[in-house]
Amino acid sequence: MAISVQHVVVLLLSTLLIAITFFLLTSDNATFPFPSLSPTDYYTPNPKSPVPHQNVDVISDQTSQKMKMKLNASQEVEMKWDLCKGAESVDYIPCLDNYAAIKQLKSRRHMEHRERHCPEPSPKCLIPLPDNYKQPVPWPKSRDMIWYDNVPHPKLVEYKKEQNWVKNEGEFLVFPGGGTQFKFGVTHYVEFIEKALPSIKWGKNIRVVLDVGCGVASFGGSLLDKDVITMSFAPKDEHEAQIQFALERGIPATLSVIGTQQLTFPSNAFDLIHCARCRVHWDADGGKPLLELNRVLRPGGFFIWSATPVYRDNDRDSRIWNAMVSLTKSICWKVVTKTVDSSGIGLVIYQKPTSESCYNKRSTQDPPLCDKKEANASWYVPLAKCISKLPSGNVQSWPELWPKRLVSVKPQSISVEAETLKKDTEKWSAIVSDVYLEHLAVNWSTVRNVMDMNAGFGGFAAALINRPLWVMNVVPVDKPDTLSVVYDRGLIGVYHDWCESLNTYPRTYDLLHSSFLLGDTDLTQRCEIVQVVAEIDRIVRPGGYLVVQDTMETIKKLEYILGSLHWSTKIYQDRFFVGRKGFWRPAKPEL
Repeated sequence: MAISVQHVVVLLLSTLLIAITFFLLTSDNATFPFPSLSPTDYYTPNPKSPVPHQNVDVISDQTSQKMKMKLNASQEVEMKWDLCKGAESVDYIPCLDNYAAIKQLKSRRHMEHRERHCPEPSPKCLIPLPDNYKQPVPWPKSRDMIWYDNVPHPKLVEYKKEQNWVKNEGEFLVFPGGGTQFKFGVTHYVEFIEKALPSIKWGKNIRVVLDVGCGVASFGGSLLDKDVITMSFAPKDEHEAQIQFALERGIPATLSVIGTQQLTFPSNAFDLIHCARCRVHWDADGGKPLLELNRVLRPGGFFIWSATPVYRDNDRDSRIWNAMVSLTKSICWKVVTKTVDSSGIGLVIYQKPTSESCYNKRSTQDPPLCDKKEANASWYVPLAKCISKLPSGNVQSWPELWPKRLVSVKPQSISVEAETLKKDTEKWSAIVSDVYLEHLAVNWSTVRNVMDMNAGFGGFAAALINRPLWVMNVVPVDKPDTLSVVYDRGLIGVYHDWCESLNTYPRTYDLLHSSFLLGDTDLTQRCEIVQVVAEIDRIVRPGGYLVVQDTMETIKKLEYILGSLHWSTKIYQDRFFVGRKGFWRPAKPEL
């Protein structure tokens, strides 16, 4: 039978279409989208459906998910997931909620009960979801309102109702921008600071700020519009869920307290530190709390203190003010301005010296200069009653104005050379633009809160600087100490040990990033990778991502473990891995 030219053309076109389709599906350059999650959808997979890998044996029951994971030819691990138990398990933070350890404390005078007390071993249970949990309100709308069901804590609404911290309006919690010291709103307060000291140029010479006792982080949230990134922190205390509110809003924040241990930041890090009625007794224990602020404040940096002792003269406030005058003089801080605005709220702004000459001229060396070389990795380091030494070199010319400092190296830096930083910046710029943004199955429009688990010099964060997100740069304590470089660049971060739980609430980050960390023997010889993945699952929101660059051996392990958690997973170029968390949780035990 004769075949027409038209039939031949159709046959050839069909064959070509099939070939192209096959190429796209198998190519390393293909982007594999994950199934979309509706903000009100709940992801509950069929418990009888197998996790997709031929070496995984899945056994399901009503209370847990079990999986036998074959890590290699000789090692087989059984995975079993259970929900964390207890009335507060929805917001469980293992190292801050270890009530057995807290009960055994001999003292709580210095906020010991608000510090870290990690259980051993680190728990592997899964955090249940709040009832009616939804995907968060997108940024920037989230700065002003969040779903009540995601953080269903009404106590702060009632406790601070006269101060406009937060209001409950139907299915939303709304943040009007008020605060204890923000009587006319946080915008007016920030303008008040600008008028009080015009040399403070937000987003220029002031880029990295620390807000002590931050409340719901409205101060830090307002500064985002001025190209300032603020590390807002407060303890987990009676101000219920304040840091959880901040992170749900998409504002950088962490749980911490000035108690008996150093803050997990490097020395000489912040351009400005702020305290508005933060309830810290700065002169306590010989002035150790203020000496800790002095440690993390860069030379020439400012401390803004807005509290009643500044502008009231009753006996109690006068006594606190006089103690503060004596203490700040002893550490050579100078008052650059002290003023009161039209609302009746006042503040004082101090400046840290840029030279040690004042220290040497003091009539008494009390407090003394720290005589030993400080370990920058301030991890479980007791507070010291001494003045941190200033860095060497011309500190008056550093840091450079933002954004130039992002690609600059501090003169005489011992942490990184200019060429090393340049190459690291170029490397991460290429990986982020060519791989992460183009070819991985990540919907970046939904990503606001990001954490780099092994940040190095902050190159990953620097490559994302122009996107509407922020990055918490974590430098593991068993890795080279590069966190000071991160801050020098105008970025923020903390020290951490990934064999322990992080000081954050569950469901607070949209994306976690790891580069050659999860398979590193420095980590895996000290704790199980399953424990670390359970912590990742605790931190990441449903619908959020884990992005990994690592060896295929590590990637396969992650694929097994996350498969047992019903995460969707994709591998790219045998080097990059993306996992996306769903709404699945093990079933609650029957009563």
